[in-house]
Amino acid sequence: MHLSSSKSGVVLAPVSRGPDACQMITRGQLGQDPPQRTVLGVLTENGQYRRTCGQELTTLRCFSGSENVYPPAGKKALSDSRVQAPAKQGFDIYMDEPEQGNRDSCPGRKGMALEDAYEVDTSALKSDLHFLLDFNTVSPMLVDSSLHSQSEDASDFGTDVINVTEYAEEIHQYLREAEIRHRPKAHYMRKQPDITESMRTILVDWLAEVGEEYKLRAETLYLAVNFLDRFLSCMSVLRGKLQLVGTAAILLASKYEEIYPPEVDEFVYITDDTYTKRQLLRMEHLLLKVLAFDLTVPTTNQFLLQYLRRQGVCIRTENLAKYVAELSLLEADPFLKYLPSLIAAAAYCLANYTVNRHFWPETLATFTGYSLTEIVPCLSELHKTCLSIPHRPQQAIREKYKASKYMHVSLMEPPMVLPLQ
Repeated sequence: MHLSSSKSGVVLAPVSRGPDACQMITRGQLGQDPPQRTVLGVLTENGQYRRTCGQELTTLRCFSGSENVYPPAGKKALSDSRVQAPAKQGFDIYMDEPEQGNRDSCPGRKGMALEDAYEVDTSALKSDLHFLLDFNTVSPMLVDSSLHSQSEDASDFGTDVINVTEYAEEIHQYLREAEIRHRPKAHYMRKQPDITESMRTILVDWLAEVGEEYKLRAETLYLAVNFLDRFLSCMSVLRGKLQLVGTAAILLASKYEEIYPPEVDEFVYITDDTYTKRQLLRMEHLLLKVLAFDLTVPTTNQFLLQYLRRQGVCIRTENLAKYVAELSLLEADPFLKYLPSLIAAAAYCLANYTVNRHFWPETLATFTGYSLTEIVPCLSELHKTCLSIPHRPQQAIREKYKASKYMHVSLMEPPMVLPLQ
């Protein structure tokens, strides 16, 4: 049985979670042999990797509104001399033109040659986006558990350099300036010709599940989503390669944030070899070019940790605030129109009111410059998301915060109505 959405063309395999990892309903229950590999997410319609075949090339095209312009005549795509493959219809990645007044949103475009070619699998793309979730076999990445001896919860406040008391105000002011320079376009999805908002939601939900499976830090997930949104703000991608972009984003975020990031082969493995290692590295290369190698960005998580350190709250409120903040990653619209610092303030307010019946303390209002009136629109959107999340198919973040180490905060029900007048 599959949960399907005719609107977005998405088929989702139901997931049940065991004590160690999330598991898909086994094929044995369906009268088939049990699966032999771990498959976190597979786009089954975008063509599996053929080991005996060569790989085709794709050429960047300039994208502006509804007009597509090919690279200048006489420019030839780079070819791989080691592979002799017949020419087939390629997969196009389009580059969006920057909007006036938002020149910094795609800083890497000036240094990018439009005639550069990126090797991808160009098998036929179909309309459905399929994700299979299965965690019942052993991963090839065997890391000694002693490497993770210091938990993320213990390190959030103990070694977080953004919370140094003597420089807290200066650091906060710098982050507030930086978040404006590195924000994605709020409504970039309207220019995407082949992917939808619901496909992005499924991808972010899958990234959250990948992060939980490999015990990645929360900041890694936030960075991956930031890289993904900034890339999609500048480049149009067909649905068959959307997961490749997401996988490259979390690979890049892991290299940046984690002490022991998973290997590249591991990220190929979790997609069940839907993409090759070469394809993934090529996409990582393109991602870095589009982002202009600018990976140090302030996230909602960083601001929230600052607020929690500045105004202490109980552990339950802290965990609930983190849960609410992560839920904001699922929806590009409406949350991309709010700055990360404002989303963090709204998450703090909602968690604080749910547990303690208080919204926004004066100390944080003075520290951030945000009044409760400024926070209310984002707070209302977060409140709607929290009320609707139990009824949505994307449950990775909610399942994550059902764990005892988070005090089961995702099972808490926020008030049906907030007194925001």
